[in-house]
Amino acid sequence: MEKYINNFLEYLEVEKGLSLITVKNYGFYLRRFAGFAKESGAVNPGKITKELVHRYRMWLNRLNNSKDEGLKKNTQNYHLIALRGFLKYLVKNDIKSLEPEKVELAKQEQRQVDFLEGSDLARILEAPFKIELPEIIRKRDKAILELFFSTGLRVSELCKLKIENINLKKDEFTVRGKGSKLRVVFLSDEAKRSAEEYLKSRHDTNPYLFTSHDKASGGREEQVGLTPRSVQRLVQKYAKVAGITKEVTPHTLRHSYATDLLMNGADIRSVQAMLGHSSITTTQVYTHITDQQLRDVHKAFHGRQRK
Repeated sequence: MEKYINNFLEYLEVEKGLSLITVKNYGFYLRRFAGFAKESGAVNPGKITKELVHRYRMWLNRLNNSKDEGLKKNTQNYHLIALRGFLKYLVKNDIKSLEPEKVELAKQEQRQVDFLEGSDLARILEAPFKIELPEIIRKRDKAILELFFSTGLRVSELCKLKIENINLKKDEFTVRGKGSKLRVVFLSDEAKRSAEEYLKSRHDTNPYLFTSHDKASGGREEQVGLTPRSVQRLVQKYAKVAGITKEVTPHTLRHSYATDLLMNGADIRSVQAMLGHSSITTTQVYTHITDQQLRDVHKAFHGRQRK
């Protein structure tokens, strides 16, 4: 089993172009399954049966995490998605095992999406100019926030951006997202203006669009960009400056981007493409938009004969 798992992980990295973190996670889930299977006497793919998977699901459901809590349904599903992917790989390579479609995912509660709108959104976008900071940091952070809201970029995508990736004479650029898939994102006038202002104030040779400007480096700029963790911290800082009490992350701004598009009439297929979702089911977490539209329909058409 271990040999086939290693081959599958190499396939994910080389052929499918998945990130090393994703490949590592798949390896963790599959080796956990392999350990369970071995204890049940299933030492090769041909021994994987529907009954074995059923018992594995029961075991996952009763397994506690490091906080002595049961695994959440979505965490259980990560294990099962990895197993299903592994089985698909085996089928593709004519290795006898269980059919992947026989692995069903656990039912889970619909996810609630956090987003910002109205005054909260306006305040966080202006927050870099509400506190004392070096001018170049203000301009950088303003450009980061505007870019998040204008493009819906993931934090990892934003941190990988290089200056050469963006042509500010145009309103769009191409980004390489999950699975190395390319997609086009679009710049609002405010995002473009903020990025231009920030780049004008830079006098370094760092190729990354967003860098630290850390005085501790003694003027020697490292040729690296901001890390996702540092961007998360700055977004949280500006949420507090804006007086927003709930937790705000870069992904909250991505949700705000999608929410804004849908509320203003964009169709969900277009939003799917702009977010870079491979499946429409991922985009369908934005049910709160549908709820808003349903409320408007109800107000417009319900009980009119009683008036």
